[in-house]
Amino acid sequence: MRHGDAGNRRDINNDLERSLTAEGREEVERIAKSLKSLKLDVDMIATSPLKRALETAEIVAEIFQKTKKLETWNELSPEGERRDLLERLSRLNEESTVLLVGHEPYLSTLMGDLISNKPGTRIVLKKGGTAKIVINSLLPKASGELRWLLTPRQLKKLS
Repeated sequence: MRHGDAGNRRDINNDLERSLTAEGREEVERIAKSLKSLKLDVDMIATSPLKRALETAEIVAEIFQKTKKLETWNELSPEGERRDLLERLSRLNEESTVLLVGHEPYLSTLMGDLISNKPGTRIVLKKGGTAKIVINSLLPKASGELRWLLTPRQLKKLS
């Protein structure tokens, strides 16, 4: 899941501390309720440490009643290493369902790497957009299957 709307980064001195806008918070809340209505079973939520992603994850965790299962992972920051993220994921139970909350283009590149053999494959993920990928393997080569990709507009229509 990509974080919700946090306004224009040019209006903020410190991009790391950019918060969700009021509209962004409201949208993430509606999206989280829609995801819950899809009976999406989430074992844990891992988020980038950047404020807008953390706020997004906290809203989702509250709606999914997973606040005790919310973790901040530096691997999900925009500068994070995907290889480190894959290693961390590989240490979890294979049956786990983990919601990752992060940024673009990091998430698009990660998803492209998982679902395609062609380097440079990317999926556009709008703010608040969410995808479900079933992982077949993580190491040494990550691969997975895209089950669905939903835009914020599609998700909001579900609630």
